[in-house]
Amino acid sequence: MGRIGRGWQLAKMSLRVVRKDKEILMFPFLSGLITLLILASFFVGALFTWGFDGISDNANQWVFIAFFAVFYFVAFLLSIFFNAAVIGCATIRMNGGDPTVADGFRIARQNIKQIVLWALFAATVGLILRAIQERVGFIGKLLVGALGAAFTIATYFVVPVFIYEKLGPWASLKRSVSILKNTWGEALVGNLGLGAIFVLLGLVGLIPIFIGVAFMTLWSVVVGIVVAIVYWLILGLIASAAQSVLVAALYRYATTGKVSEEFEGLSFQNPWSVPKRI
Repeated sequence: MGRIGRGWQLAKMSLRVVRKDKEILMFPFLSGLITLLILASFFVGALFTWGFDGISDNANQWVFIAFFAVFYFVAFLLSIFFNAAVIGCATIRMNGGDPTVADGFRIARQNIKQIVLWALFAATVGLILRAIQERVGFIGKLLVGALGAAFTIATYFVVPVFIYEKLGPWASLKRSVSILKNTWGEALVGNLGLGAIFVLLGLVGLIPIFIGVAFMTLWSVVVGIVVAIVYWLILGLIASAAQSVLVAALYRYATTGKVSEEFEGLSFQNPWSVPKRI
């Protein structure tokens, strides 16, 4: 089995884990819900602080920047916390266990120090890149955007690394890059596979809209749109959970050489060779 086969196997296994442990969908749901509530409170607070006239002086601008920086950090913190919970549950399942929501929260809480440190590190990098991007021209924006994309790719394995190897932010980043160098093919195929699956499933959401339009009434169109939005939201939760599970699966493969318990003989040390079953 080559990189393509292993990547596809890992993508399918990620979907099987989500199907078997549907309770892990609660984590991306809570992450999105709490982030939206915090965002809403941020805008309400800004409205009461500055009113409809907006920010008029430098002092208020610095206060706004401080508000934005805090929100940026909290958003990162929530995303990483719940992502760690999903990855923890997925790893338990892939190791033959039966995870619960409590297990996910327990694993995330046990790593809260690493989560806070990484959220602070990632949010700082993000704010610096954003500040630079706002002060450069078109070419500069493209270059900074490329740097941001490179940082996102480099941090692909950071969460499982600090969960299971207890490393600090910079060490976790270097370790993530090291793992990615060895699993780039599997990661690429796995992510493309999941992306293609969810794009196709997303197109299914257009069906209720088309049906509503076909009935040619306002209510049928509204119902069709509502059904489509609900479907896309649920699909988004599944896609988010499956993506986190894929990260856990790729990390497990990189550190143990196992795709799943069914493939004990897959060797990570020489990924170009044809693996043999034991």
